[in-house]
Amino acid sequence: MQTFNKGAIVEDHLCINLYKTMYLIRRAEEKIQEYYPDDEMKTPMHMSMGEEAIVAGVCHALSPDDQVLGTYRSHALYLAKTGETDRFFSEMYGKAEGCARGKAGSMHLSAPEQGLLCCSAIVASSIPVALGTAFANKYKQNAKKVAVFFGDGALDAGVFWESLNFACLKKLPILFVCEDNGFAVHTRREHRQGYVSINDVVSKFNCNAFQEDTTDAEVIYNVSRAAMRALEENDGPCFLRFRYYRYLEHVGINEDFDAGYRSRSEYLQWREKDPLTVLKSKLLFKGVGMEELAVMESEIEAKILKSIELAKKAPLATTSELQQGVYQCE
Repeated sequence: MQTFNKGAIVEDHLCINLYKTMYLIRRAEEKIQEYYPDDEMKTPMHMSMGEEAIVAGVCHALSPDDQVLGTYRSHALYLAKTGETDRFFSEMYGKAEGCARGKAGSMHLSAPEQGLLCCSAIVASSIPVALGTAFANKYKQNAKKVAVFFGDGALDAGVFWESLNFACLKKLPILFVCEDNGFAVHTRREHRQGYVSINDVVSKFNCNAFQEDTTDAEVIYNVSRAAMRALEENDGPCFLRFRYYRYLEHVGINEDFDAGYRSRSEYLQWREKDPLTVLKSKLLFKGVGMEELAVMESEIEAKILKSIELAKKAPLATTSELQQGVYQCE
């Protein structure tokens, strides 16, 4: 298992950019919570609250040309990789100006021109697509890396192990990023997995395995950079496991601590190390002023509200759009 220097010095502007990304994700989703009851967003919502540090840290470690793929819990990944909110909210509202012209909704966000190739609503299904992308990149010798994000429930799918095995055999430039919240929907890890440590198992493959339990986006960035270096130096895949706690229900905009499968006290323990609070405290310690942070936050707020206003006013796609962008057999 790889080691890395947690104390590596990272310039303040990195932490500022990480905070901006996480604040954008959090406030965008809080606005979804606010407006979703109006019933104008006709899409199920799998919210990302609690995992912001993972996507922010990993995506900032990638180059702009590198590619990512994700799951149905796709808001954070889309916003971290693109930084844009106009097409994001238009897609939430099913409008023609959305990133998929209103046909994808919350679970299938994509921005191929910015490196987000796809997100999929089927557990583990984006993993083999990422594998094929990494294989193509190696064949083309274009130096692009691929990061595929998935929950720990995907570890129970055979396609994960098949893809990991093939990536090791072919020494592909791919990061397998496990966003581990301890549940597959409502089922805890110990009721699903016949091993103690996934990293111990993965490290038996010809694969560099990393893990970190922190909610500090800067540490996650450093781990991800170490993985990128290992990928380049050892010419093979990396597996990264990061833990987080899903704040809301599996699907929806509400809490679900009355469902019986987890407790509110468990949530409150994780909330004490909320990723935004952790990084904001670090920025203040580094000497960034509250006024500067307030300006950044207000600019992001204004950007989100403008995007929501545009999305509400935007036209719906015409019925002819149903036949666009799909394979048709003559």
